[in-house]
Amino acid sequence: MGLFEIQPEPESRAGKRPLADRMRPETLEGFVGQLHVLGPGKPLRSQIERDELASMILWGPPGSGKTTLASVIARRTHSDFVRFSAVLSGIREIRDVMAVAERARRVGRRTVLFIDEIHRFNKAQQDAFLPYVERGDVILIGATTENPSFEVNSALLSRVKVYMLAPLSTDEIETLLNRALNDAHQGLAEQRVVISEEQVRQIAVFANGDARAAYNTLESAALAAWKDESGGAVVTDTVLEDAIQRKMLLYDKSGEEHYNLISALHKSVRNSDPDAALYWLGRMLEAGEDPLYVARRLIRMASEDIGLADPGALRLAVASMQAVHFVGMPEGDLALAETAVYLALAPKSNALYTGYGEGKRDAQESLAEPVPLHLRNAVTGLMSHFGYGKGYQYAHDAPDHLTQMQCLPDGLKGRRYYRPTNEGLEKNLKERLDFIEEWRKKNRR
Repeated sequence: MGLFEIQPEPESRAGKRPLADRMRPETLEGFVGQLHVLGPGKPLRSQIERDELASMILWGPPGSGKTTLASVIARRTHSDFVRFSAVLSGIREIRDVMAVAERARRVGRRTVLFIDEIHRFNKAQQDAFLPYVERGDVILIGATTENPSFEVNSALLSRVKVYMLAPLSTDEIETLLNRALNDAHQGLAEQRVVISEEQVRQIAVFANGDARAAYNTLESAALAAWKDESGGAVVTDTVLEDAIQRKMLLYDKSGEEHYNLISALHKSVRNSDPDAALYWLGRMLEAGEDPLYVARRLIRMASEDIGLADPGALRLAVASMQAVHFVGMPEGDLALAETAVYLALAPKSNALYTGYGEGKRDAQESLAEPVPLHLRNAVTGLMSHFGYGKGYQYAHDAPDHLTQMQCLPDGLKGRRYYRPTNEGLEKNLKERLDFIEEWRKKNRR
């Protein structure tokens, strides 16, 4: 056994550890989620199974399994395992550990160094690892919630492989919660927790991809549950609301209510009702909906229901998505609220939506006619010989920058898809389109 080999927890202490820590799987088979990097045949899984590790950084949100994965690696690899905290350790501790690791390598022992919150190390501290990672004295596994491109210096970053972990899905968190409820050794089975499938689902939804948060909520609810006559711990909705510390709203991010609420928000915006838009937006966000999903839907509303009547609507919707991504929640909720109100009060036009739908339908259902020769680029002499580009009219050289050149295939000649309304800025586009049509009538040969 190496100097830094993981020591098993005594049973007396293990029972006092938080549920999230007790339920950490010890094998890859027990690890839930991250199939994009740990699925069968994926490079990281193959490295772990073959015990051929290389230095890496695990980048992902809280509760996505970074520390758990490092623990699984520690148990699978034939190496000394050292766990470091960037919050508590400094240069001196780093050098002491590196010296031991260097001596271990000389006698044929590898050292896996796990650094939690590696982004908290400053540049000098990160630089201290470089020669040891370079020589292979240590296999570095860093964990971070921050983008390594900005928080890890480039010299260290070039020597590691970055694996991006995703938030766990609601179904994956449900799997973990049910595992804890049925585990008699490390979980809650001995407490005989009485909890409905709907309540477990709500915990999974509120966790928003964070397994640790889900475990903590379940454990708090189990501890606060009242005992029935048979000794079972009954979790009521009131108990669960107290554990979650917010009112339980009927919502399921993958169920019918998810679609009902986004439909209500969309139709309130379309109906120019800012108050209803704010209410339904609040219902979704307070129930644990992914704010980036809401941002994506607002972007769709800006294009579908407002379009060119106010092109600024799309710009604001995209800006709100960027704001939420940058500042996170709950600070990002006002950016979404600002966009929802703006979209509700903006002039409405579905001309772009219907026009694209008609154009797409013709593209799908009509004969795929060849591109007219005058619209093709003659990039070779042979293509020019066959008439590519012949008859093309360059609009910038024409009076009023307009020509009579036909751009649709013959089979669709004269087809009108975009029919602007008189709403908002689209009224200006309608006037421009009317001018173009009148010009072409007057100058038709």
